[in-house]
Amino acid sequence: MIQWQQQSGDRLAQDRVLRWNLAGWILFGLLPPAVAVLDASPARRFWLLGLLALIALCHTVVLTRPDNPLLRPRTYLGVLVLVLGATAYLLDGGAAFYVVSLPHFWLFARAPRDAITLSGAAAALTVFGGTLGQGWSPQFLTGNVVFTMVAYIAGVGLGLWVHRFVGQSNERQEQLTAELTVTQKELAQAYQRQGAAEERERLAREIHDTLAQGFASIVVLAEAARAASATDPVRCAEQLTSIEQTARENLAEARVLVGSAPESGVAVGSLASTLRRTLDRFVQDTGLTVTAELPDVDLDQRTRVALLRCTQESLANVRKHSGASTVGVVLTELVGGVELEITDDGCGFVVEESHGFGLDGMSRRLAELDGELAVTSSLGDGTRVLASLPTHSQD
Repeated sequence: MIQWQQQSGDRLAQDRVLRWNLAGWILFGLLPPAVAVLDASPARRFWLLGLLALIALCHTVVLTRPDNPLLRPRTYLGVLVLVLGATAYLLDGGAAFYVVSLPHFWLFARAPRDAITLSGAAAALTVFGGTLGQGWSPQFLTGNVVFTMVAYIAGVGLGLWVHRFVGQSNERQEQLTAELTVTQKELAQAYQRQGAAEERERLAREIHDTLAQGFASIVVLAEAARAASATDPVRCAEQLTSIEQTARENLAEARVLVGSAPESGVAVGSLASTLRRTLDRFVQDTGLTVTAELPDVDLDQRTRVALLRCTQESLANVRKHSGASTVGVVLTELVGGVELEITDDGCGFVVEESHGFGLDGMSRRLAELDGELAVTSSLGDGTRVLASLPTHSQD
């Protein structure tokens, strides 16, 4: 793509140079001889106008059909050499026409050697043609010959300098293009690595918030069921039922993660009812006291899932670490946002010393939705988790 753009830009620049050169060549090269020969004899006028028309036609063909097998650029330059010599003979000197035509040798020649050779041949024929027409005289020597030779030498020097400058510019452009190509490849690889890392992080967060929490619950319930199997069969049966339900929920979450089921977790408009079911399960499994204020709030799917995951993670932390007896959950609808507050009366912890994946995962999940997570706790004073999210349009 970059190489194509570079070639396209080079063609446009070359076309602009050729157009400007054509305009100058017509105005200062073709028109003056055509006007000068109007007062000449009919035969001379016929031949000169014919030569000018011929070279103009050849030039047009080369510009419009550069791949024409009958008239290639090198052939055109050969015709131009002959026309310059003949024009010099018919006009008794053609130094001015030669000077205006000099750029053609550098624009259409394949290599500097060809340009030098052909422009030198044109200079020699211009001098020779003018000599035949006007004769050898001091006036002619100081005018047509000197002017033509000076123009040739200056044209060679300027042409070589421009060729070298353009070559260096092309080399630099190719180098920059190569560097840009390498940079783009490295940037694409970096984006790919970043995307893979972000996807791994997302999957790790989803697994932690769903499957890992479910397996942890199954382990706790299985230990409780085993302990109650001999002394409290009813309680043991309840624990086994909870294990079965948790396993089924984990299976459903696993299908969502691998893409074999549509992402759900929360039905549309049912965050409050889903949280109530989650809290009922929590009370059933742990026996803790839970107070809840859960008004029906219509939220978009991503916001509902984020608040559910925050609730599940907070309850899992209460179960594993807090030693609490009471948990409070409050869902509040604000102007342009929503807050979910989860508190417990457990042992608390030092927030600054916490480096768990759960709190970090909750914070990242909320940040993706322009939300915030605030955790307040201290040893012996329980814990308060506050999740704040702006409201979004419904899915």
